Amino acid sequence: MLFNSFTFLIFFLITLALYWRLSHTWQNYLLLCASYIFYGTWDWRFVFLMLMTTLIDYFCSLKIEHARTQQQKKTFLIISISSNLLVLGFFKYFNFFINSFTDFLNLFHVTIPAPALHIILPVGLSFYVFQSIGYTVDVYRGVVKPPHHFTDFALFVSFFPQLVSGPIERAKHLLAQILNPRIFSTETCKQGLFLICVGLFQKIYIADNLAGIVNQLFERSGSLNTLEVLMAMYAFAFQIYCDFAGYSNIARGIANLLGFNLMINFNLPYFSKNPTEFWQRWHISLSTWLKDYLYIPLGGNRYGLTLTMRNLMITMFLGGLWHGAAWNFVIWGIY
Repeated sequence: MLFNSFTFLIFFLITLALYWRLSHTWQNYLLLCASYIFYGTWDWRFVFLMLMTTLIDYFCSLKIEHARTQQQKKTFLIISISSNLLVLGFFKYFNFFINSFTDFLNLFHVTIPAPALHIILPVGLSFYVFQSIGYTVDVYRGVVKPPHHFTDFALFVSFFPQLVSGPIERAKHLLAQILNPRIFSTETCKQGLFLICVGLFQKIYIADNLAGIVNQLFERSGSLNTLEVLMAMYAFAFQIYCDFAGYSNIARGIANLLGFNLMINFNLPYFSKNPTEFWQRWHISLSTWLKDYLYIPLGGNRYGLTLTMRNLMITMFLGGLWHGAAWNFVIWGIY
């Protein structure tokens, strides 16, 4: 169910009409049901996968909260992170690693049969896995406390406006809004409608139209002249930006209409003066997630130039791999 589809419009209008008539508790129940229905329209089987990881993370967070020793806390943190990474690794990277391994062996004329598994990548998996890992780490650090009701945490994981394309929210920000009553505001609704209109314009008018130009040029990349190469590069740059930023703006606008405030995910990244500033403006929720939950725990820039370079390389390598299970993403991340 795409944001720019008529089906989603009907789904959201029905949800919105019921939502503001209910009390806070029932609003959360409605949003949870709506989120699982929304996710189930992509492939209902993966609803159970999301529910499974949600149950594991909720259970582990409670155990971390009530653990008597630091070792017990660390044990349940590792269980939570490992289960999330195993799910992500299997569905997103299993075929990539197996194929890469067999291709490597072929260089030495060693042939082994690779298991042929037709694995479907669940939509939004990378987003809600990272969001759940961030939550468990924050509970471990004492930044947030686990909610009393499982349904509140389940809504935090599955909140439909940002489930499929982000932004990757922090528990301190989104979970706090879930736990507290939302107040209807005309100003917030106006802002939400404006963001939805901007996002739809970016997605439908700019990104989708540029996609036709990009696809045509890329299909005959071997016969392009210099001007066409430049046109393909810049058209793709603005296509990918307007596609992703458009979805993020629509998500923020939909959340506003429900009384929520999601973080800004793109802040005019092509106006950046250098690569560092670019990564502070592009996909901000992912960049800050990688910084707070990977780069800084690795040591950040606290232990000299060599280790700082190592930590940056690991972070950007994994950031590239997060974007897609292919060597071009790995090379892009390292570059």
